[in-house]
Amino acid sequence: MNDSIRFLMCPPDHYDVDYVINPWMEGNIHKSSRHRAVEQWHKLYHILKDRAVVDLVNPQQGWPDMVFTANAGLVLGDNVVISRFLHKERQGEEPFFKQWFESKGYTVHELPKDLPFEGAGDALLDREGRWLWAGYGFRSELDSHPYLAKWLEIEVVSLQLVDERFYHLDTCFCPLTGGYLLYYPPAFDFYSNRIIEMRVLPEKRIALGEADAVNFACNAVNINHTVVMNKASKELKARLAAVGFEVVETPLTEFLKAGGAAKCLTLRVTEPVIPEHHANVPVESRIVRLEGHLLDTGLISRALDRIMEAGGSFQVLNFNLGEQKQSTSSAEVKVSAPSHEVMEEILSQLIDLGAVNLPEDERDAQLEPVLIAGVAPDDFYVSTIYPTEVRVSGQWVRVQNQRMDGAIAITHTASGPVARCKLLRDLQVGEDVVVDVIGIRTVRKAKSREQRNSQEFSFMSGSVSSERRVELVVEQVAWELRQIRDRGGKVVVTAGPVVIHTGGAEHLSRLIREGYVQALLGGNAIAVHDIEQAMMGTSLGVDMKRGVAVRGGHRHHLKVINTIRRFGSIAAAVEQGMLTRGVMYECVKNNVPFCLAGSIRDDGPLPDTQMDLIKAQEEYARLLQGAEMILMLSSMLHSIGVGNMTPAGVKMVCVDINPAVVTKLSDRGSIESIGVVTDVGLFLSLLVKQLDLLTSPYPVPAAV
Repeated sequence: MNDSIRFLMCPPDHYDVDYVINPWMEGNIHKSSRHRAVEQWHKLYHILKDRAVVDLVNPQQGWPDMVFTANAGLVLGDNVVISRFLHKERQGEEPFFKQWFESKGYTVHELPKDLPFEGAGDALLDREGRWLWAGYGFRSELDSHPYLAKWLEIEVVSLQLVDERFYHLDTCFCPLTGGYLLYYPPAFDFYSNRIIEMRVLPEKRIALGEADAVNFACNAVNINHTVVMNKASKELKARLAAVGFEVVETPLTEFLKAGGAAKCLTLRVTEPVIPEHHANVPVESRIVRLEGHLLDTGLISRALDRIMEAGGSFQVLNFNLGEQKQSTSSAEVKVSAPSHEVMEEILSQLIDLGAVNLPEDERDAQLEPVLIAGVAPDDFYVSTIYPTEVRVSGQWVRVQNQRMDGAIAITHTASGPVARCKLLRDLQVGEDVVVDVIGIRTVRKAKSREQRNSQEFSFMSGSVSSERRVELVVEQVAWELRQIRDRGGKVVVTAGPVVIHTGGAEHLSRLIREGYVQALLGGNAIAVHDIEQAMMGTSLGVDMKRGVAVRGGHRHHLKVINTIRRFGSIAAAVEQGMLTRGVMYECVKNNVPFCLAGSIRDDGPLPDTQMDLIKAQEEYARLLQGAEMILMLSSMLHSIGVGNMTPAGVKMVCVDINPAVVTKLSDRGSIESIGVVTDVGLFLSLLVKQLDLLTSPYPVPAAV
């Protein structure tokens, strides 16, 4: 027996499954055998007593889970942090455990009553004494970790639990002597798994499969090179034996019904202090404010979900609900993250939703200089589609040229700082770039459900339509197109060759001719096949009227390319009477600018095709300026590229037969985007017909 190792246990005199506070308890209410539970507990007790000293705390009537002493608190040296149980079913245990520790001379630390922390169930010392592994996500809050670091003078490494079956850290994680680790990786989020892999050498990580995990093989008691557990597979026993550990199995099935096993039934109360290791916890907290119609827009739930999904935790400090349906609400939320890296990710997502820092906590954005042209500083803030402001020298500055996937460059002028959204390649030495997420906010207009539903373009906002009648979408789009044209607005079309193949060329040509389109974006292919159809009646060698391939038709597109190259440009071919109809013809005749972005697969290409990708992107961006609506017609790559260049507030209609394409565009998060899964030729045909039906004045279509 090792006298230097002591455990605290509680006899199962009152143990039973009386309620459900974890998945293991479901279906097991009062189904545990008291006789078998006592027998199994005593077997574990004697196994441990042969190898260490075991102290007992008196069980108490009405607190059946007191047998799981791992949750009594966390001990290091002469200090103990008493648990704050999440569920009321266990909160009555706290004073009994506190009394026991005080009677033994420990210095007792108590967390705030509203801050859950469930002891050594969620906090496990690295057996080399280097740091404390601390879990959060189900029973313990991340905000408890700084207290542990301070009171116990130890580095705390935070790990997020994501599988509700493994609701405590000790159910899926077991540090072993010699720096080894027994754990179940799927119980943790990606970031936590990465932390584990950085801290523990590959040869010392023993990852379990699900079969061992659900038998609570990780819920084990380690005494030197002995590991006591409920059950282990032959493979696991062999792996542990190979690195010098003896596995002692003792059935604890009655306690599994309540979600516990060997480790849960014990608390190690002799944990030595390592003097050279001091408090260090990277947990970071920020307070953010959300404003708007938080409930009916789902903003508050989306914000809290994003915090948890990104690996953080939250505490709602204040929530002021609007008294009238038209009133806005506000919420102050304390956000905590296990590291600055995670906090940056969380705040970036909250900024996208419209969260801002509290006024009294506002700070200027952090800026770092561009040292190499075309290269941003590390940790630069990645811009989004949403209108953004940055705080520079105490004032909020609106970011110009808003687009996603760029950097925010700051130029200091005599009239004050200027902020611009720039692609990385466009950054210049002498500019400053916003890094981190401090001093950044997005600007949103709060809209109630009633306001959104009253707007003509919003009945399918942010959605993908396939089952809804396409005609209803067409009606909305046609109405909006007419409004934009009549007020002198701007509509941009990005289109692929499928428009031509499906018979949509005549309809798109008409939209251009009648003033509904102010710019056309595409690739080499749409122009080639449009001109092929106009000059030769085929598209990709297929007769567009009969729908059959013609002899030698596969050469038609090359002949067309050669002809246009002879004239020198599409415009020259129009002016000299060679090209007399079609989409490109209408663009030239109606002075509608177009940009054809080339690719490696292009034949020819046409002389108008811009094969310099950088110049093509710049021309796309120029033609998109001032657009009120973009029609994206069956061109996946060009549509996605355009979507990335376009700020929020621009209405987008993406039409494609492939649901993945329209979903990709809808995933931008803009409420102004609509995806329509249908044949693009059919869509254009219906759109032209609907425009014919509209007469001035143009009433708003009936709500759907």
